Amino acid sequence: MRKLTEVEDAKTLMTEAMNWSVVRWLKEKKRVRKTADLANACLDRLDQEIKARWSDELKDAYSELGGRSDGAQRPHKQPSQGIDSQVKLLAKRVKESDDDAYRVRMDAEDTFDEAEKQLSTRLAREGCRKAIDSWELHEQAIRKSEAAIGATKA
Repeated sequence: MRKLTEVEDAKTLMTEAMNWSVVRWLKEKKRVRKTADLANACLDRLDQEIKARWSDELKDAYSELGGRSDGAQRPHKQPSQGIDSQVKLLAKRVKESDDDAYRVRMDAEDTFDEAEKQLSTRLAREGCRKAIDSWELHEQAIRKSEAAIGATKA
């Protein structure tokens, strides 16, 4: 997986922001949010591009798990019918990784929202750490998605 400049910039900003005062947070919160949103959008776009390259069988297996492999629900045959068990297992692993990254992302956003309400630098710092963690988990999930392409081409 290639490094995304937007994500690396966001990680750098969040690392820097962990040392900001309340006043600095108030001045910079829009830039932080915009940078985080851009990083998330870039990761989401890359994830969709990679999943669009999956085999139909893998897309169907992922879709059965409630996932969206190409930005929209895929119509598929009867559940589990005709899908290799190894492909199902691979789809399950990718889905679990995607779900973990999403949970941490939502937790980071909730933490930032609460930090803003309370004007809490402690919570803002925690939100920064969670945001960085969410991007790293999302990158790991994308690497699994990318590896799945080669694993199902045989």
